[in-house]
Amino acid sequence: MPRGTPAARPRAWVLVLAAVFAVLQLANVSGRATPDTKNYLSYAVSLRGADKREAAAVAVDYACASRASMARRNHSVDVVRFRGPSPADRVYRECRAEQWRQVSARLRAGQTGGHTAPFLSERFMRIFEVRPGYPMFLVPFLTVFGVTWGMWAASVTAAAAGGALVFLILRTLRLPVPLALTGQALYYVLPCGTTAMRPMTEGLLLALTLTAVWGCALALHGRPRTGVALLGGALAALFAVKHSQALFLGVCLAGAGAALAVRRRWRGRPPQRAVLAVAALGCCAAAGTLLLARLLHYPSEYDSLQDLLTDHYALPDRPHPWPDLLRLEVRFWVEWLRRGLTEPLFLALLAAGAWGALRRRAFGVFLLGAAATGVLTQAAHPDITVWGGRLIVLAWLLPVVGVPLLLDAVLRGRAGGARIPGPAQAEQRLLTG
Repeated sequence: MPRGTPAARPRAWVLVLAAVFAVLQLANVSGRATPDTKNYLSYAVSLRGADKREAAAVAVDYACASRASMARRNHSVDVVRFRGPSPADRVYRECRAEQWRQVSARLRAGQTGGHTAPFLSERFMRIFEVRPGYPMFLVPFLTVFGVTWGMWAASVTAAAAGGALVFLILRTLRLPVPLALTGQALYYVLPCGTTAMRPMTEGLLLALTLTAVWGCALALHGRPRTGVALLGGALAALFAVKHSQALFLGVCLAGAGAALAVRRRWRGRPPQRAVLAVAALGCCAAAGTLLLARLLHYPSEYDSLQDLLTDHYALPDRPHPWPDLLRLEVRFWVEWLRRGLTEPLFLALLAAGAWGALRRRAFGVFLLGAAATGVLTQAAHPDITVWGGRLIVLAWLLPVVGVPLLLDAVLRGRAGGARIPGPAQAEQRLLTG
């Protein structure tokens, strides 16, 4: 299609927004590493053929350079010490000494299995061994751009793709281009964009979950085969990146589809085939995840719970972990709600997103299910200190997609109740049930 045509301009604006986001991220090329980043990076380096010591060296250098960068920036704005010398070199040396002391001891003790370098106990590192998807995603970026820029480029790619997927979802729902671009921009400026830029699995989890949501939208809007295929591919990829997300998403989509089917039956109408197809695929994904995880001897729910309650197995296993978890859950959500009410932006946007989403009933219920996976992930790890809410970040997909839907409904109402004319209007009535 020639340049400048109406169909080409929306794609151009999507690329412009993604490019602006990427340019803004140049402000922080280093300093993004989290405690788990070195585990994924060492896995990726080992996939390129490096031995354990070489993989550990690359990961330690990257993690310690990130820590030193943060120390340098914090020192520059320290109201008491900013006139003194930067602590970056000292922080870097101390970090390397600390990390190598742990790694060398474990290598000498024979902890050389798997792909990840032995930064912690073999039991803990097993958690990362069963997440090959993100390290595999990193490999081409590390090969082309090197470690520092490769990690940055991988994060930018995953984050930018997430925003573009929001645009595609909203256009599939027939929203005007400006509102679809609004959703893409919301993805970048809300915590989705910030979290996706961290060199961890969340960027891919967000993008793949949005791919699944797009599959739901396509299935409900006249392209069931394409939508179901896209949804199935996203669920399979999620298993490789983080199998718990594949489980949670499968359960939530199955539950959402069941709720829609029961509602239709209650009203004396047969369930929509697309809804049943999505629900069935969600059931298969949940059951398949559980079965395959058992066959591959992945860490169990019990192992995950002990990891949470023993500070990554640094303490003895709890003899009664499930009652401890229930008590912790109650206290966690009370404190989470207290903090949420004192800074209610997240809760307000969740409410607005749910309001907008449920105006597209069938799709809205599936979107609620996808966003609920963030709540399930947080509930599985009720730790108030974990990196600024990254565990619940998938819940932000509700306002990212739902707020533009709410704005569309408001604008249509102000336009005198105008609706999509002709066959599209009939299809919309059918799909919203």
